[in-house]
Amino acid sequence: MIHPTAIIHPEAQIAPGADIGPYAIIDGPAVIDDGCRIEAHAQITGRVHLSAGCVIGRAAIIGGDPQDLGFDPATVSGVEIGPRTVIREHVTIHRGSKPDSVTCLGSDNYLMAGCHLGHDVRLGSHNVIANAALLAGHVEVGNRTFIGGGAVFHQFLRIGDSCVIQGNGAFSKDIPHYCSAQRVNRITGLNTVGLRRQGFSREERGEIKALFDLLFRGGLNLSQAIESARSQTWSERAAQLLDFVAAPSRKGVCHLRPG
Repeated sequence: MIHPTAIIHPEAQIAPGADIGPYAIIDGPAVIDDGCRIEAHAQITGRVHLSAGCVIGRAAIIGGDPQDLGFDPATVSGVEIGPRTVIREHVTIHRGSKPDSVTCLGSDNYLMAGCHLGHDVRLGSHNVIANAALLAGHVEVGNRTFIGGGAVFHQFLRIGDSCVIQGNGAFSKDIPHYCSAQRVNRITGLNTVGLRRQGFSREERGEIKALFDLLFRGGLNLSQAIESARSQTWSERAAQLLDFVAAPSRKGVCHLRPG
């Protein structure tokens, strides 16, 4: 199922069950697993591995060089995309910036039209990134998080699991697990609807809320609140929130400012 107008590099490895559309370009030693669909005018360049069942939308470009003025194009790096990930029209995903590094996406992600993942981004699984959202280099995203259209993220920050992030927001600090975020570096509370839909029990949600209130609403600075929280015992999911906040990136953690 390779359209006669597609251009395929001789080193590319394409499974028999893959579907390569018209005018698609696979340039370099890419690996395209069974059940993948590369739509018209899409480009797969360099060391890209598409796991089974991925969809690459029209005119998307996967594996391009990092947008880094100091980058050496001779660097050997790549992109790895997990099974059943859907990448829609005009999405760009850049390869890793250091030798043998990769930009890595887990399974079952859905990236809408025009969004961008910079070099060395690490995206977990079951995430939805809406149109025109922009993630700079080295951003890390957990699992089951929704990012609204047009939201932008500074390099090296982290986004936790099960977050919901408003469109057109601008972020240069970490967004902890389970949080709702909007505007500029603002968390407004917990993603309570998302947690319920994702199967968190009433008890788990209650404990996460208690910890969140201690960390962000207890009248202590964050270091004091973390110390107080460490003196208590928390279930696994609540402890993940505490561990995230206690080990921030160089950017620090977004502040609670109710909308």
